[in-house]
Amino acid sequence: MIPVKGVEGQRIGVLGLGRSGLIAARALREGGADPICWDDNPAAQDKAQAEDFTVVDLSRAGAMEGMSALIVSPGIPHLYPTPNPVVARALDAGVPVDNDIGLFFRSVADADWGDYDTEPKVIAVTGSNGKSTTSALIHHILEHVGRDSQLAGNIGRGVLDIDPPGDGGVVVLELSSYQTDLARALTPDVAVFTNLSPDHLDRHGGLGGYFAAKRRLFAEGGPDRAVIGVDEAEGRYLANQLSEGAVDDRVIRISSGQKLAGPGWLIYARKGFLTEWRKGQQVASIDLRSVQGLPGAHNHQNACAAYAACRTLGLAPRVIEKAFHGFAGLPHRSQIVGEKDGVRFVNDSKATNVDAAAKALTAFDNIRWICGGLEKEGGLDALLPATATVRKAYVIGREAANFAVALRGVETEVCTDMAVAVKRAAEEAEPGDTVLLAPAAASFDQYDSFEKRGEDFVANVTAVIGDG
Repeated sequence: MIPVKGVEGQRIGVLGLGRSGLIAARALREGGADPICWDDNPAAQDKAQAEDFTVVDLSRAGAMEGMSALIVSPGIPHLYPTPNPVVARALDAGVPVDNDIGLFFRSVADADWGDYDTEPKVIAVTGSNGKSTTSALIHHILEHVGRDSQLAGNIGRGVLDIDPPGDGGVVVLELSSYQTDLARALTPDVAVFTNLSPDHLDRHGGLGGYFAAKRRLFAEGGPDRAVIGVDEAEGRYLANQLSEGAVDDRVIRISSGQKLAGPGWLIYARKGFLTEWRKGQQVASIDLRSVQGLPGAHNHQNACAAYAACRTLGLAPRVIEKAFHGFAGLPHRSQIVGEKDGVRFVNDSKATNVDAAAKALTAFDNIRWICGGLEKEGGLDALLPATATVRKAYVIGREAANFAVALRGVETEVCTDMAVAVKRAAEEAEPGDTVLLAPAAASFDQYDSFEKRGEDFVANVTAVIGDG
């Protein structure tokens, strides 16, 4: 655990007692603070009380009196669409609002670092899509070369629950917009921006607010190196804002699908090959087509981002290439579940928005597409150009019929539930087809999470494969 620094004797509120909130309370207590905890869920209250934390309803009048700060869990809104009542009280009372990410960055560095042969590093990854795979891939590469590495944040362990990094250690953080938006301290050594597509717009008051939340990691974090995906206008703008000129190699521009040119540090994937250019010369080239854990152009973008981050640490291209081949991928993200009679079954339940689903569709041919769920703001029109490889869509979700109507030009079948969709897709699939779960929607109309949805797909696929 990383004890929070500079909080000795302070009364600090903790709002939300899920994984990150409870860990924050422990780290605050370890640092000498007096955490005052609250969660509307009685079960969460009981869990905190079982660890001898003080549990007080922070929405009551006077609850903020004498409080030095309020630590808020990521899922709790602090501004849009409306602030949580407890956060509103803190804002009115002038109590600083922070989260566990802010506590981490103000506490992770240690005086002993000056005695290390190699100072520890923090790599932080954000973006709309691919940040989990990119973070896990960086961690995998570092483990492959024997470098001490810990994976935390929105993936892996809570940021304050990890061990303090030792000599040469690297902490890899996946950070969501909810986390970067509120953190009062953001000081990564290397920051990665994968891409941007509309998501969480109600939480951030629109696309501009969403991008602003991501941008904070770079504009306020001041990383030594910034790896920026430039396939969208926002990424190109961010790279321009951070760079002092075309030859400034503190900014590494990455792309999937377009060849980048110029005198700076450039890494791009095109036609299945990753290429690195620096100072106008090609440095390395890697064939990604045979890397089974990274299928499709979207995963090639993830490979570029992870490659760039590891290059900033001095790792050689061929070492990184070898590590790529040992990466199995992540569950629910282009996860190959199995194959039967020449038909491949792929679980991409994490494709919860239109952009992620479009990228999944372009990664495979002859697709039997399982899609649907709680449709997000913006509709499905932006997805339609990516459906050329879809042979048929099998639509699930409570609003499956309406979802199917929006898929203009695609043959659809309303299945409603996962079991029917998998059964029908498997029955109609022919050798060479891919049965792909890429919902293009949230899961909450039928499942507690995208993970539960993916697990249901895997269970039904397993049953189908077992039948034959």
